[in-house]
Amino acid sequence: MTILRMDNVAVVVDDLDAAVAFFTELGMELEGKAQIEGLYADRTVGLDGVRSDIAMMRTPDGHSKLELTKYHTPAVSDAEPRNPPPNTLGLHRVMFAVDDIDDTIGRLRAHGAELLGEVAQYENIFRLCNLRGPAGIIVALAEQIG
Repeated sequence: MTILRMDNVAVVVDDLDAAVAFFTELGMELEGKAQIEGLYADRTVGLDGVRSDIAMMRTPDGHSKLELTKYHTPAVSDAEPRNPPPNTLGLHRVMFAVDDIDDTIGRLRAHGAELLGEVAQYENIFRLCNLRGPAGIIVALAEQIG
């Protein structure tokens, strides 16, 4: 038996509306929002008293999804350090292919994105960068140029 597909990546955020706005600006589409609570939620995530709101975002091609989760209960546990460097163990980043990296950076800065390093070119193939996005996650962008 093998997996069928990767369904989504989940990110816990402190401001769901701001995170939805950020990823909408990036070009993702809001698929839907829901409140999650109850025994099944507790059992699934291994916490007691789960009450959260989620927003499911999807890429324009419909193949990839990002679940944004805002926990109301139990209280959110802050990661240490708050904005870990790119070489921290665990989930590193989420990368998106874009058609215009400079325009995308400009639009995301209006939503609080901070460029980590600079836009770099890999041979004559890609322009790449990392941004700090909602809840401190690293969002990588890649523009194919060759």
